[in-house]
Amino acid sequence: MHLEGKRIVVAGGAGFIGSHLVEELVADNDVVVVDDFSNGRAEWVHDDAELRDGDLTDEAVVADAVTESVDLVVHLAASKLVDTDTPRRQFEANSDITYNLLERMDAVGVDNVVFTSSSTVYGEAPRPTPEDYAPLEPISVYGATKLAEESLLSTYAHSHDVQSWVFRFANIVGPRLRGAVIPDFVEKLRDDPTSLTILGDGRQQKSYMHVSECVAAMQYAVEHADGAHNVFNLGTRTTTSVDRIADIVADELGVDPEYEYTGGDRGWTGDVPRMRLSIDKLAALGWEPEQSSDDAVRQSARELIAEL
Repeated sequence: MHLEGKRIVVAGGAGFIGSHLVEELVADNDVVVVDDFSNGRAEWVHDDAELRDGDLTDEAVVADAVTESVDLVVHLAASKLVDTDTPRRQFEANSDITYNLLERMDAVGVDNVVFTSSSTVYGEAPRPTPEDYAPLEPISVYGATKLAEESLLSTYAHSHDVQSWVFRFANIVGPRLRGAVIPDFVEKLRDDPTSLTILGDGRQQKSYMHVSECVAAMQYAVEHADGAHNVFNLGTRTTTSVDRIADIVADELGVDPEYEYTGGDRGWTGDVPRMRLSIDKLAALGWEPEQSSDDAVRQSARELIAEL
């Protein structure tokens, strides 16, 4: 699918990743952003996009946004907390949004959808984890809802002729990131540059990818993968430990704190302490990230220090 001259609805387009994707899409497309601002901000949305305030669990909001004139729906809307206090509400809300969008697309003849999933669908899997790894056994409700939503996408792709592109993200980082380890460390070290509390034991080891490369990979895959249901991991071939992230953030701030640990091998319930996705499938399509995981963390630390 060539991303030029299209009418594109971006659900959750005011959020961290969505707003960066919208910035790339508006140059050549007519973009409508629908968001309830639970994760995003209106000021993050590019001025050339049409912005609508709406809750996508409401079928009327979805019906108003997704009409016969739409060429592509990009679905990034979600309750994103892995360790949530309201797991049932999270599962129901995320599933409702996805079902509402797909049902409406089918009703009006919109047959292209992008869905942002997560590495959490794999659970604690061998590394590097390929897209065809099985069985998928998530250990958080967030991972379970992403897997359920992927199943809906697969059903509509194979039984309703809706072409889909599903992206399982590693840890995406960069400007506008909130509620994650890098901005958390920046804020903690600004408050107290002498000490830093780290969740778990600091040895958690994961892949980090800069949002600019994430967005570029998504666009490339949509334009070059033409199956009915296309599933791709997005990440880097390297990983970064939480201790290393702390070192990088402290270095960029010019401080030298003592580290204190909460203990255990994971930061919170449902946390997968070690994650690296195979990106061979995307590489075979012709795209690979230029940055290592450490590079992405350092660039993001600089950007977030300036932003926050």
